[in-house]
Amino acid sequence: MLRLLEKLPPGRALEFLHKIVDGICGRAYPRYQDYGSIWSLSEWMGVLEETMTYFKTAVGKNISDEEAAQQINELNSNYQEAITKCLKGRKEEIRNALVENVNAISSAQLQDFDWQLKLALSSDKISMLQMPLLNLDLDVRENGEIKPISIEMNKEELQTLINALEAANKVVLQLK
Repeated sequence: MLRLLEKLPPGRALEFLHKIVDGICGRAYPRYQDYGSIWSLSEWMGVLEETMTYFKTAVGKNISDEEAAQQINELNSNYQEAITKCLKGRKEEIRNALVENVNAISSAQLQDFDWQLKLALSSDKISMLQMPLLNLDLDVRENGEIKPISIEMNKEELQTLINALEAANKVVLQLK
């Protein structure tokens, strides 16, 4: 799909690439009206998506300049040069935008937790129950305010939580 960039006149390539980076950074993306004479709508969507993905991947995965250039080596040298120039010049700006996007997922942070294990001996339906229950109290800071959250879980729900936290920990360790 990046090959479709070559339909763009070489003089407009750098401007187009910078507009895409502007969009990644939270400003306005390039408009189809300005480029409709160059690409069809489906080509436009493909070029936009592929170019954004290239910039986000190159910066997000912190790949070397040589590796980034290798990914676009099928393009004409003028376009390779424009992409490389735009990437080098705005790498830090793209990185900051990607970090902000990740941070915007949730501003909540765990401040403290406490847990208690209880054994439910009976319920209103069953006279002999003997089911272990975990009470988990979380203190979560969100927007400067601490909110207490209490959760009661049975053994299966606790195992599901532990598995989810272990999976999240693996992802965090891979990102380091």
